[in-house]
Amino acid sequence: MIDNPALKGGRLEQSEEQRKADKERRRIKSTDAVRDLMMKYYVEAKGAEGTDKPIAWITSGAPVEPLIAFDVIPIYPENHGAMCGASHMNVELCEAAEAEGFSRDLCSYARGDIGSALTKGGPIGGLPRPDFLVCCNNICNTVLKWYEELARFFDVPLFIYDTPFVRGELSAHAAEYGLRQMEEYMMFLENNTRESYSEERYIEVAARSLAAGNLWMEVLACNRNAPAPMTCFDAFIFMAPIVTLRGKQEVVDFYQGLLREMRDRIEQGIGILPSEKYRILWDNIPIWYELRNLGRLFLELETCLVADTYTSAWSFGDVEIENPLASMAKIYNEIYLNINLERMSEKQVSLAENFKVDGMILHSNRSCKPYSLGQYDLAREFTRRTGLPTLIIEADHTDSRWYNRAEVENRIRDFVENLLG
Repeated sequence: MIDNPALKGGRLEQSEEQRKADKERRRIKSTDAVRDLMMKYYVEAKGAEGTDKPIAWITSGAPVEPLIAFDVIPIYPENHGAMCGASHMNVELCEAAEAEGFSRDLCSYARGDIGSALTKGGPIGGLPRPDFLVCCNNICNTVLKWYEELARFFDVPLFIYDTPFVRGELSAHAAEYGLRQMEEYMMFLENNTRESYSEERYIEVAARSLAAGNLWMEVLACNRNAPAPMTCFDAFIFMAPIVTLRGKQEVVDFYQGLLREMRDRIEQGIGILPSEKYRILWDNIPIWYELRNLGRLFLELETCLVADTYTSAWSFGDVEIENPLASMAKIYNEIYLNINLERMSEKQVSLAENFKVDGMILHSNRSCKPYSLGQYDLAREFTRRTGLPTLIIEADHTDSRWYNRAEVENRIRDFVENLLG
């Protein structure tokens, strides 16, 4: 037997230079572009505070296209909460809110946002002061009281965009109600911006939003390829523009570039992992403060999170030119968290089939009750319909005080090691 120090475990051990070169080859270059785009967005938003440029804080499920059509800067406290969580700063902000009497059982996005408003804390020194607020209850009901509290704190107007819960198909009555809500929203914006609604301008914004959404879905669909060109951990970062700025041309441009890069990686056979043995579907919001550690764990386990129910929520059907407000209202009525378990199950099974996964991991998220309630039923139905295993792990999306790293990692290891592949 030849004694070769470069051989380890029967495999040729890479040199340090080779490892660095391979890591750089696998690195997604669009990461730099999304960082620059979001940095520019926050710098402009912070710079607009105190000027004639209106600023609105808005919930993630609310229609942002009208704000952009009225030339309002949209700010998303939830997106900021994800940043605070990923930066390991949200616990401190939650504690500031808790010191003022807010319960630890409240959503950590809400507590962190209120704490940031109180202290101007966070990775960008707090969010710029809003001129008014827009809240939509299609994601959860916590946002109603959260935004009422913000309206009192900042002493600014609040518009509540109400959506009926959709069981099965959207009824004609619910669709008509959604249109009325959209029309009232436009009147609210006219009153608070002193601008008139322009249908032509709105259609332009809606068309860009639709284009960006379609591009985003094409980017996510690239992970049907094996090996996958990215993981959900990458998608969680790349989703920021579609959440905050859909309707802007620069977002369309960004996703065009990202899609080109994904297709180039597929053509060149570049997977995000050196070795992809298993493919997993993820359910619920990411555990933002654990992205790096979980990414390393799945890399070690040769397991790629190829699809999820979260990032695909920001995709839209066609906006009808003849009925732009009605069609947009329908879209916002039927987002993932505003539909019943049967439709959620259909979504999960469809993702599993399209992305050829080996199982599903569900994040039972203490902070997001609408996303987490029913997960045990969904897990059972998923296994019944697909024959694939599931794992439910417990955490909180930004409050790490509820997280047991050792327990979660051990359970993930056991789950992956028992997959059939």
